[in-house]
Amino acid sequence: MSVPVDWIAADWAAPKGIVAGCTTRTGGVSKGTFESLNLGAHVGDLQENVAENRQRLVAQCGLPAEPLWLTQVHGTEVAVDPESGHPHTADAILTRAPNTVCAVMTADCLPVLLVSMNGDELGAAHAGWRGLCGGVLESILRAFQTPPEQLLAWLGPAIAQKNFEVGDEVREAYLRHDEAAGECFTQNDRGRWQADLYGLARQRLNTAGVHQISGGELCTYDDSECFFSYRRDGQCGRMASFVFRHGESP
Repeated sequence: MSVPVDWIAADWAAPKGIVAGCTTRTGGVSKGTFESLNLGAHVGDLQENVAENRQRLVAQCGLPAEPLWLTQVHGTEVAVDPESGHPHTADAILTRAPNTVCAVMTADCLPVLLVSMNGDELGAAHAGWRGLCGGVLESILRAFQTPPEQLLAWLGPAIAQKNFEVGDEVREAYLRHDEAAGECFTQNDRGRWQADLYGLARQRLNTAGVHQISGGELCTYDDSECFFSYRRDGQCGRMASFVFRHGESP
C-alpha cells in the first residue's frame, strides 16, 4: 500500500477559499537521493517518477489542476497569469484567476506565498539568496494590483541560519542594498557568515509594506525525514510550495 502524499498547510489568516502549503518528501515513487516525492523534473530523477509524483500531488492534495510549473533560474522575473501548457522561465508567479495553482520548487531556498486579503490575487516566489538579494520579492509585489499593506505572506520551509554559511561577498551584496541586512548575518568561528534567509525576507517584505507575515520556523537542512536539502545532500529532490483559490471562473 502506497504512503499518501504529505504536505504542510500554510499557517496564515488567508481568506475563505484559499488553499496553500508546502509538500514534504513523503508520498511519492522516486528512489535513492530523490526519495520519495520529488517534484523537480530538472534534478536527474526519472521523468516517469516525477510525472507520477506530480499526478499524486494533484489527486491527493485536492488541487483543481496541475501547478503552473516554472523554470527557475534564481532571478527576479515574474510570470503574471501565465497560460497552462507553456514553459515559463521565472522565479515568481502571480494569478488573479480561480482554480489556478501557483507553485515554486525548493530544497533549501525560501518559498514565499502571497495572497491579498480579499483573495482576488495570489502568488508564489522562489527566494534563494541570489533572487532575494536581486529583488524577486520586490518584483512580485510590484506585479500585484493590491497594495502591499493588504497582502498576507507565508514563509515556507527553508534552510535555517545555523546551517547556512556564506562568504563575505553574499553579506556585502545585501549590505549594498540595505545596511540593516547586517542584522541577519552572524560571523562564525571560520570567519565566514551564517545568513538568516527568513530574517532577510522579513526585512524586504516589511520595507515594501507587507507586515502580516507568517511561517519561517522550519529548517530543511535539519529535518532529513521531512525535507529535501541541497546543502545537506547535494543532488536531491524538490518540494513544492503552492497556493490557489477555489472558485468558479467568470
